[in-house]
Amino acid sequence: MTISPRVSRRRFLALTGATAAHVALYAAPTPPTPARAGVQSLAGQWRFSLDRDDAGVKETWFASDLSAATRIALPGILQGQGYGDDIVADTAFVAALPRDMAWYKLPQYAAYTKPGHVEVPYLSQPVKHYLGVAWYQRDVEIPAAWSGKRVGLTLERTRWQTDVYLDEKEMGTCHSLVAPHEYELGMVAPGKHRLSVRIDNRMILPYRPDGHSVSDGEGGTWNGIVGRIELAATSPVWIEDAQVFPNVGDKTARIKVRIGNATGSAGSGTVAVGAKSVPVSWDASGGDATIDVALPNATPWSEFTPVLQHLTVKLSGASADDRRDVTFGLREIKADGKRILLNGELFSFRATHDGGGFPLTGYPATDVATWKRIVSICKTWGLNGIRFHSWCPPEAAFTAGDELGFYFQPECGMWNSFDTDGKMLAVLNDETARLLKAFGNHPSLVMLNATNEPAGHYAEQLPTWDKKWHDADQRRLYSDGTGRFAPPPKGPGTPYAADFLVTPGARGPRGWFGADYENTLQTMLRGASVPCIGHEVGQWCAYPDFDVISKFDGKHQYAAFVDGIGSGHEPYMVPGNYRIWRDSVTEHHLPAKNKEIAHASGRFQVACYKEEIEANLRTPSYSGIELLDLHDYLGQGGALMGLLDAFWESKGYVGPAEFRQYCNATVPLARLKDRVFTTAETLKADVEVAHYGPAALASAASRWQIETAAGKIVASGTFPAREIPRGKNIPLGSITADLSKLSAPAQYKLAVELHGATTFRNEWNFWLYPAEVDLVIPDGFINTSSWPEAESHLASGGKVLFVPKAADLDSSNPKFSTVPIFWNHLMNPNGTTMLGLWNDVKHPALAGFPTESNCDWQWIDLAGDARSLNLDSLPAGLEPIIQPIDDWNRNWKLGMLYECRVGAGRLMVCSLDPQSSRPGALSLRRSILDYMASPAFNPRVEVAAADLRKLWVSQRPGYVDPGANQPVAPSSPDLVDPGQIRRKPNQ
Repeated sequence: MTISPRVSRRRFLALTGATAAHVALYAAPTPPTPARAGVQSLAGQWRFSLDRDDAGVKETWFASDLSAATRIALPGILQGQGYGDDIVADTAFVAALPRDMAWYKLPQYAAYTKPGHVEVPYLSQPVKHYLGVAWYQRDVEIPAAWSGKRVGLTLERTRWQTDVYLDEKEMGTCHSLVAPHEYELGMVAPGKHRLSVRIDNRMILPYRPDGHSVSDGEGGTWNGIVGRIELAATSPVWIEDAQVFPNVGDKTARIKVRIGNATGSAGSGTVAVGAKSVPVSWDASGGDATIDVALPNATPWSEFTPVLQHLTVKLSGASADDRRDVTFGLREIKADGKRILLNGELFSFRATHDGGGFPLTGYPATDVATWKRIVSICKTWGLNGIRFHSWCPPEAAFTAGDELGFYFQPECGMWNSFDTDGKMLAVLNDETARLLKAFGNHPSLVMLNATNEPAGHYAEQLPTWDKKWHDADQRRLYSDGTGRFAPPPKGPGTPYAADFLVTPGARGPRGWFGADYENTLQTMLRGASVPCIGHEVGQWCAYPDFDVISKFDGKHQYAAFVDGIGSGHEPYMVPGNYRIWRDSVTEHHLPAKNKEIAHASGRFQVACYKEEIEANLRTPSYSGIELLDLHDYLGQGGALMGLLDAFWESKGYVGPAEFRQYCNATVPLARLKDRVFTTAETLKADVEVAHYGPAALASAASRWQIETAAGKIVASGTFPAREIPRGKNIPLGSITADLSKLSAPAQYKLAVELHGATTFRNEWNFWLYPAEVDLVIPDGFINTSSWPEAESHLASGGKVLFVPKAADLDSSNPKFSTVPIFWNHLMNPNGTTMLGLWNDVKHPALAGFPTESNCDWQWIDLAGDARSLNLDSLPAGLEPIIQPIDDWNRNWKLGMLYECRVGAGRLMVCSLDPQSSRPGALSLRRSILDYMASPAFNPRVEVAAADLRKLWVSQRPGYVDPGANQPVAPSSPDLVDPGQIRRKPNQ
C-alpha cells in the first residue's frame, strides 16, 4: 500500500492512419500506447461502412468481412475523417434552440444557403453531419496465453447505442452516454476472430435535443469510438468492480468488491489488500466481499492537499487469480444545515459551466494531459470546480481533477422531461449506476446532479432518485435538478430530498452594489434549511473579436488542445456562424472597430461578472457559484458569455489576476451601495471578507484606500487586526470618507487589502462630480427636443444640441440595456440587445466627463429609459462618439451621441438626457457644451436635414411603428432573464 501523491498517467495515444481514399490528408500514424499485461489495444485501422438504411443486422453484415477498401482510424469519429453528409440548408441538426428556427427561409440568410457554401447562423456547424448507423469491424488475434481466460471488451467513449458481435454471435448492446460501453465476450478460443461494432447515433431516447450529451450545439452528434478500445483477459472469476469508501474521521477505507464469474459454478477464495485478507465465496452469478483497511498516515484530499491513496485488491481461489489497482482520496463531503462541509471544513464551490465543447475534434478529450491543461486554466482564474451541464466527461477529466485538487459536478447526460410511467426515471437510474461504477472512486467527483432543468413529472419522481443514491453511496452530494429542483416531498418547510440545491432565481442585478440575495433565496426555500449554489451565475455576453475565426483552422498553438484535430483530417467545427456575423458587421459599416468594440463590450461584461460573483459571496446562505461561463459556448445563437473563447484562451480584455480579486478562495468585499457621488456627499461602506482558504488567518491586518485613476492614494484608513476564520460575512470594519476635498469630475477607485501570508486585494470604481455645475448655455446655441426648432436654428447656421424624446423614436431605435443582452437576439428576440458602449475617449466632447472606452456604472446611472439611435440610414462615415453595441446577430450601427453638419449649421444629437438630475448628467452636459463652444466643433460629415427628419416619428404623420405591436414570443422557463438595473433615486 502507498499513500504518496500519484504520478501522471501515460496518455492514451490514438493511432492515426489513412484510408485508401484519404491517405494524402493524414499525418503519419502515431504509435499506440504499449498494451498493459493482459490487455490488447484495438487502436488502429478498422474496416468501416455506413448503414444508411439500417439494414446491416437483417443482412448479417457481422457474419462476413466488410470491404477492406473503406477504412477508418480508431480512436476517432467518422465525420472528422471525411464521412457523413455535407451540410445543407435544412440539415436536421439536433438542437431546439433557437426554437424551431427555419433560418434558411429568412431573407437575411439567403446567401448562406447555397449548396457547398452553407453556413448556419445559430451554431458552429460540424464539418459533416450524420445521424444513423455505421459499422466498425476488424480482426482480432486472441493469444494462446489467453486460453481458458475470460475476455472483456471496453469502448471508452461512444454515442449513442452500440451492438457488438464476435464472429457471428451477438454479444450485447449498450446505450450509455456517461460511461464506457463494456462487453463480456466470455471464454474466447485463441486465434483469429472478427469483431464488429454497430453504432447508432440517432436520438435513441426522447432526450431534449439541447442536452449537451446529444446536441449539435457543441458538436455532440459524432459517430465513432474514442479513448481506450481494448480487449482484456482475466481469470474466469475476476474482480468486476472495487469501490472504496473512505472514513476521514478514523482514517480507514472500506472496499466493496464485486466478483464476476464466467465459470457457471460456485466457488470460494480470498480477497486481500496488502497483508489483510478476508474469505469470499461466489455463486454462478458472482459474489461480493467487503474489506476494511487502515490508512494511519493518510492526508485528507482537498483542493489544497490533493494527496491520493493507492491500493491493490487481489482475488485468489478456484478459477480466480485477479488484481485491481484502485486510486482514491481520503475525502468526505456532507450537508450540514445550510452549509456544505468538506472534511469537516466549510466548503465553497467556485465552478464554471462546461458543455463538452471540443471545437477541433467534436468529441471530448480522453487523455489526462488535456484535462490537466483545462483544469489548470480554471485554477489560474480562481476557480475550484466545473459543473458539466447535461453530460459527464471521460475518466481522464476525473483523474486530472484528482491529481490537481479540483471539484466536479457532472450530470447524468440528461436535460429531459419525465414521463408519467417512470421510463425516463429508469433510464436515469441506470445511467447513474454506470457513472458511479466508472468514476465513483475519484475524490474529484464531489457532487452529482440528475439532470439540467428537468420538466414533466420530475417533482414527484426525482426525490426518489435523491434518496436511492444518497442511501446507496454517500461519498458525494446529490441534487435532482440543476436550476429546477423538486420541492420538499413532505411540503413547504420540510427537508428537501436533495442534499443541496442549485438555485436559478437568486441572481442578477437585485443583489449588486453592496446588496445580496438572502431574502430572495429564503423566499424561494420557504423556510427549508438546505445548502444552495447559484445556478448559471453571470450569463453576461460580450461582442466577439472575429479574429477567433482563424482558430477553427486547427493550425494554431492552443493552450488546452495541443493535439489539435486528433485523428481527423480537418477540424470538426466550422465557424459559419461567426462568418455570418462578420459579414453583417461589414454591411453595417462597423468592421474597422471590431477589436475596439469587442474590448469595450468585454470590459462591461467583466464589470457585471464582478458584481454578480460578489453578490453571491455576500449572501450568507450561498455555498458557491456555477458560472455560465468562463469560456464561450458555440451553439444556441452564439452564447458568448465567456471571459475566454471557446478554445479556453484569453480574449484580451481581462486577465486572471484581475478576476481573482473577486473570484478566489479569499475575497475582501465592500458593501458599496453607490458608484456615483458629488463632492457634497460622503462615501460609506461596510467591509467584510469571504475566506475559504486552507486555514484560518491569524491576526490579519487590513486597510482601505481611495486612489485616482493614475494610482495616487488620496484617502486611506486601517481596520483592526483580527483572526479570519473560514467562512463568509466576516466583518472587517466600516469606511467613511469625506469627498468634498477631492477633485471632480474624476474617476476613483476604492481598494481594500487584506494582509496575511498573501495579500488579497479587491477594488471598485466610482465617479465623483462637482455638486455645483454651470448650466449656462453659450450664445448661439439651443438645447431642444423639438426637431422643427432644431432644424430652423440649423438652417440659420446655428449650433444645436438635440435631445430627441423617447416618444419620437420607433422600435428601430432600441432601448438601452443596463446589463448585457441576456443570451442573444436569436434566443431571446423580445429581450434587450445591448452589449455595453464604445466611447471615443479621444473626442473632446467627453473631455470633461471621465470615462474609459467601455460602459461602466457612471453611464448606467445616466441611462434611465434612454434609447439608442439607429444610424444605419445615415452616411457610413458618420461615427458616433458614444456607440451602444448591438447584438452580433443583428449589428445595427447605433449611437447615443454623434455630431454632423446640417447645411450651414452644426448639430450634436444626444439620446441621453443631459438635463436630468443625475449627478453625472450635468457634467456630461457641461463637457458637450464646452466642446460645442470651441473651434474644434466642426463636424466633417454632412447629413441632409431631410434625412434626419425621417428619423423622428413626430415628423411622420400617421406613422405606425411596425415593431410596436409584435407578438410576444412564448415564454420559456429556460429563459429566466435576471432583469435590468434599477436606478436609485437621487439622495
